[in-house]
Amino acid sequence: MYCDSDQAILCWDCDARVHTANFLVAKHTRTLLCHVCQSLTPWTDAGPKLAPTVSVCESCSVTVNTRNLNINGDYDLENGDDDDEEDQGDDDHHDGSNDDEGDNQVVPLVSRSSTSESHLVDFSEEMMCRSQM
Repeated sequence: MYCDSDQAILCWDCDARVHTANFLVAKHTRTLLCHVCQSLTPWTDAGPKLAPTVSVCESCSVTVNTRNLNINGDYDLENGDDDDEEDQGDDDHHDGSNDDEGDNQVVPLVSRSSTSESHLVDFSEEMMCRSQM
């Protein structure tokens, strides 16, 4: 976490200690650092104690999403086409019964395991170590 007013990078515990000291420091706007590269992210907030959160900067987000698309083979980045061509032209046999398309849901490309508690603990410990240097 980066506090612009204090010009300091703080771990979650140190941030809570510093920004609960009085109502003036509680108003400091803090910016979450990227979990991957430690650069500033668009996530900002203020308050006496912020809940632990993981954020990724736009650059790392694009890199992760592009890599996931290439690994899964779901999307051809050069042509902009889906790789799944097996059903083209076979819609003649579809009679509309048992239509499950209404149940389709969007699934995020980044796995939820990246925000697990163990990662939050590792991230917090890493930031605390950096702030004590």
